[in-house]
Amino acid sequence: MKKWSYVIMLLGLCIMLYPTVNNWLDDRAQAQLLKEAEVESGKPLDLARVSSEAAVPDYRKISNLLDEGEDGEEDGEALDADSVKDGELLGIIRYDKLDIKLPIVEGATKANMKSAAVHVTGTGFAGFEDSNMAVAAHRAHKTGRLFNRLGEAKVGDTIEIDQGGKTYVYEVDKIHIVEPTQVEVLNPTEGQTALTLITCDPMINPTHRLIVHAVLKS
Repeated sequence: MKKWSYVIMLLGLCIMLYPTVNNWLDDRAQAQLLKEAEVESGKPLDLARVSSEAAVPDYRKISNLLDEGEDGEEDGEALDADSVKDGELLGIIRYDKLDIKLPIVEGATKANMKSAAVHVTGTGFAGFEDSNMAVAAHRAHKTGRLFNRLGEAKVGDTIEIDQGGKTYVYEVDKIHIVEPTQVEVLNPTEGQTALTLITCDPMINPTHRLIVHAVLKS
């Protein structure tokens, strides 16, 4: 009986420690990606690659992936043979007011979203005119992790994207809550260079999406 008691106690301990260990591993992976992204973001951007004709943004796919515990596709798709690939590091997003500094990885897959913010394939890139760069991340339960604090965003806040050897500074102009199916949030506006951040809302048992929209400062 003592033997089984020890086994049960050990299993219980493992279950209790799993979230902590899992978060530690994800944080470690994020830190490594951030180091690599700092190098990649300093390299000139190959405009031919990022200007390739992109697929239509699959907002429903990323919307489903934002719901914790919901299954999603593991494999992403490249835009084409010569363009940005799934899993490729594109740069860094910095939202200093909320202590957010994350690597940006191409493609909304479960693997990519564990330790990074992701660029929604098919949307624009930083600094491109008449474009809307969409960046999504989980609203993790751990304070300060990923987009956990995005609910604290305010109009007028500054968000920076390091990409292609440049830093693009955006100013938040609109914050709203939308249904998961409202794909129009990804649409670009003529004459505007925009950035849209996406995460789930509320943090527990999410039913909607929190959208933080920003425009490039002149």
